[in-house]
Amino acid sequence: MIKKISLSVFFILILALILWTYKLQIFLWSLPTIFEFTRPVAENREVIWPDGPSERDPALANKPNIILILADDLGFNDVSLYNGGAGDGSLMTPNMDRIGLEGIKFNNGYAASASCSPSRASIMTGRYSTRFGFEFTPAFKSLITISKWGEELNDTGLSVIFDDEAELTALDNDGNIGYPGMPSSEITIPEVLKNEGYYSAIIGKWHLGTAPSYGPTDQGFDDSLQLMGGLYLPENHPDVVNARTGEIIDEMVWASTQYAARNNKSEPFEPRGYITDYYTDEAIKVIEKNKNRPFFLYLSHFAPHNPLQALRDDYDHFHHIEGEFSKELKVYSAMLRALDRSVGRILDTLEKNNLTDNTLIVLTSDNGGANYIHLSDINKPYRGWKLTHFEGGLHVPFMAKWPNKIEPGIEFNAPIHANDILPTFAAAAGAELPEDRIIDGVNLLPFLQKNHNSDMPHETLYWLQGRLQTVLHENWKLITDHRTGKDWLFNVKSDPYERINLASEMTLKVKELKRLLNDHKKVQPPPLYDNTMSAPILIDKHNGYAFQDGDEFTYWDN
Repeated sequence: MIKKISLSVFFILILALILWTYKLQIFLWSLPTIFEFTRPVAENREVIWPDGPSERDPALANKPNIILILADDLGFNDVSLYNGGAGDGSLMTPNMDRIGLEGIKFNNGYAASASCSPSRASIMTGRYSTRFGFEFTPAFKSLITISKWGEELNDTGLSVIFDDEAELTALDNDGNIGYPGMPSSEITIPEVLKNEGYYSAIIGKWHLGTAPSYGPTDQGFDDSLQLMGGLYLPENHPDVVNARTGEIIDEMVWASTQYAARNNKSEPFEPRGYITDYYTDEAIKVIEKNKNRPFFLYLSHFAPHNPLQALRDDYDHFHHIEGEFSKELKVYSAMLRALDRSVGRILDTLEKNNLTDNTLIVLTSDNGGANYIHLSDINKPYRGWKLTHFEGGLHVPFMAKWPNKIEPGIEFNAPIHANDILPTFAAAAGAELPEDRIIDGVNLLPFLQKNHNSDMPHETLYWLQGRLQTVLHENWKLITDHRTGKDWLFNVKSDPYERINLASEMTLKVKELKRLLNDHKKVQPPPLYDNTMSAPILIDKHNGYAFQDGDEFTYWDN
């Protein structure tokens, strides 16, 4: 009897050991079932956008339509106008290029953050997101747990550092499931434009809160078609080609995300087709239904964010690409081809409805391209990636077009910032800016003429992400990582690709820039959400390559 009990205990212990060893794989395998159970997704349903007026109000006739096209993780090299041909050099983006060629191309456009949520908060408010404590993307307890398990299984030589004392987000203040986001006290682009008679709609990614009272229609939008999952098509769809990197962050997306959208506050439902094309279909409906009144359309594409999924027809277009990581590169290039097709369809729709001349379009990205998709040249010629403060993480494609006001073929070289979008839109619409708060962005319209190309909209720009802090002041850029204690100092005019670190030689300049940073930090409130972890990011290698002694890296706090 004792032997039987001992054997039972032995086998139970062995089973427990196996389950613990493969806990991450088991959890990832079970996530689709868990999410399907907790968040059912209905079949596709038609989105009914409200009809605008049949005739334009003469009092609003001169108000321009405004379209913001925001890509997700779009690298500087992903737009052929900037670097001559993305992908392997053969991917051209003629429709995105058109915006810069027919309007203005900003050669030094900067994202507000090197990660999604804080960047989008700044775009919507015209303010550094740290002004209202939105320094980090809120994190769930499960995300931290999975990340820890992933660290145990993937020893890369550099370790993620976790803060076990951090308070993690699972519920909002009212106990609702979801994560809180941008405070409702902030004033957004649609709220600024509403007083001037604008209808506003968002299509695509919001990422500023999923809990009740934090959605787009709670923050000023009249209507929304919101990304609720990260799949472009179901993984087993006959028209899709998938590329998986095998990284924990990639596998988490594949396991936990859904093929889902939500119209205003509806329950999630399946989109119709490849989501880049689907969002474009719906954006065209918004334009056509509102052609007789001024509208603000925020087309917030998910592309080319991972998971890497492309339509087979787009993928086959790049059959010539070969070599290491060629599957990822072909899928990624195909995703960009679909994104470029979307921009072309939007431009064609404006032309068809005689809206081109009086429509202001801005195209940019929330941050640079990511290291975890295993592609080397997406931010070429810049170093670094999304989550770093090197140019590859912050220096993004940035273009604008408005034939009634902007001459074609302008190139603007002074630094501009995503904070500038709200004040520029407000000025175009004749709207007043809030006077009860600091607006960090500036109205770019006075600079959008050929004879103003030497003017500087900004003397100083800042980026704060926990211990990773950066200032750009009169062509001098200081990146300081308080986790490692390392500083990088570059003159981005003479060394735009950040090859020569002058920090050890120019200690007085470092001190000057640190004073600017400290003065800026002093007037920022504490973060709304705790920093939960610090992740090491290699600067000159993507995650498909192993860390070696001598490789430079920074830590990204979130």
